[in-house]
Amino acid sequence: MLIDDLADAPNPQFARPTRIDLNGAWHFAFDDADAGVDNRWFETPDELGQTITVPFPPESSLSGIGDRSFHPVCWYARGFEDPRSHKGARLILNFGAVDYRADVWVDGQHVGDHIGGHTPFALDISSALIPESTHHWIVVRAFDDPLDAEQPRGKQDWKAEPHTIWYHRTTGIWQSVWLEVAPQSRIVNVRWRFDRARWLVDYEIELSQGVSRGAELTIQLELDDQPISSAAVSVADRTTSGQIHLGAGQRTMSTGTLLWSPKAPNLITATLTLSSPGQPDDIVHSYMGLRTIETSGRNLLLNGAPLFLRFVLEQGYWSESQLAAPSPHHLKREVELIKELGFNGARIHQKVEDPRFLYWADRLGLLLWGEIANAFVFTERAVDRHAREWREAVLRDRNHPSIIAWVPFNESWGVSELGLSEPQRQAVTAAYHKTHQLDGTRPVIGNDGWENVAGDLLTIHDYNWDAAVLKRRYDDEGALATTLESYFPGSRHVTVGDFDSTGKPVMITEFGGVSYAPGDDENWFGYGTVRTIEEYVDRYKALNEALQDSSLLCGVCYTQLTDTEQETNGLLTANREHKVPVEQIRAITLGER
Repeated sequence: MLIDDLADAPNPQFARPTRIDLNGAWHFAFDDADAGVDNRWFETPDELGQTITVPFPPESSLSGIGDRSFHPVCWYARGFEDPRSHKGARLILNFGAVDYRADVWVDGQHVGDHIGGHTPFALDISSALIPESTHHWIVVRAFDDPLDAEQPRGKQDWKAEPHTIWYHRTTGIWQSVWLEVAPQSRIVNVRWRFDRARWLVDYEIELSQGVSRGAELTIQLELDDQPISSAAVSVADRTTSGQIHLGAGQRTMSTGTLLWSPKAPNLITATLTLSSPGQPDDIVHSYMGLRTIETSGRNLLLNGAPLFLRFVLEQGYWSESQLAAPSPHHLKREVELIKELGFNGARIHQKVEDPRFLYWADRLGLLLWGEIANAFVFTERAVDRHAREWREAVLRDRNHPSIIAWVPFNESWGVSELGLSEPQRQAVTAAYHKTHQLDGTRPVIGNDGWENVAGDLLTIHDYNWDAAVLKRRYDDEGALATTLESYFPGSRHVTVGDFDSTGKPVMITEFGGVSYAPGDDENWFGYGTVRTIEEYVDRYKALNEALQDSSLLCGVCYTQLTDTEQETNGLLTANREHKVPVEQIRAITLGER
């Protein structure tokens, strides 16, 4: 199949052809008294009094609700017809993300729950369907405490109105909902891992259960609808692993033809078919990008060659829909805008992005760092919540070639005593090692920005507006040694514990933050304000050139892509309009003199 055929799937990395879209109008109600369970609202779903457009959160205008006040509990309901035609088929209900806890009923029966506001879950609802009924109901109760500091909430504000760097909240369903028809024994997880030295792909396929004797799994790899390679193996256990060599197809297997990079984002489609005696085939479409990412001294290597990272901070927030994108087209356009400005990558900030954004980064060639929302306090519950949701995020996204690094913590959020507390240092170190265990193919930055305690890069946030100071701090190895002793970002040490920055790539992962405010009523008090476009361009140029001239750095990340709520330090407005002609910003970003 063609890679473009996957663009409309809720998760293009794992798409069944049998999916049924459940986005659109749902019944809806707030439950401020938290009486819905006791009053058995899951048995009377058509009595929920409002209508909401899913997947937009109720705080957003596109949802049709637009209520940004505190409502910890809300309910959703939608009717559907059973789409199954085969007696033995199962019906799988999928949620892209529900913030923060979701409980789900089908035809009045509780079928499951999920905790974690940024990660997906799937439920087999077949047994809950009332057999004699032709019309069925899905009911969802979403609980999201706006005051819970133990919850990984990222940039979502706990105050009634956004302040400093925090934004309006996103509650409830905010990514796609869909049904799939699949057999009892079906594929539930796919793992690809490219081995360039042996020119093959390692795969690991997880099934919902063991299969009967005679079951077979086939994998067909294609590039631009042309066969590359295939494998067919007998399966009996829930997990099947093996290798596919990349040399047996009709296409010439040259490095330039198949490797993925921002300049040549080649993507290979994969069709997986599980055939088991006595049940229909399970077909899943996926894809992969063949590339390696590694560190070597102060360099970051993509496919074995040094690459300077020109990144921008991406909040992934829209004024009309908040953490949800206004449409799938907006996700594609976001990637295009970043590339048009001259950046080769983006740091997704305090959010696990929609899989379709990651697809377009893969498809168009944009490098990404994968991050997650952090909690605000350090407790056993907060650490457990973060660890569970982070694991789910890494497992969902580890097949994306665009993601070249993982970041479980940012600026000591949730680990605010990192410099003094051994338990907090161990929590970050544990996340670092767990991430390598789950993936192992990418660098991991345990805590980004300061208080580096465990990581494969040394990362620093530096919002100094004096270009001469920036240049002096990161000009060469001697300058770095002085900086590590004398610079305290956020009043913190750059490194803590026994972290050794020797021989690690160094990246300035936040800088700039230039706020263009021509009037005097600007309420963003951040990193610095200019009053004219000329000042804006001059400042952007001076700060970039100070860091681009460094012989030490492997990359930089500018804050930020768009204005977001009161944070008016974007290169673009909140509506994605250019403040400066794109050619000017692009030339500066690319270091063209």
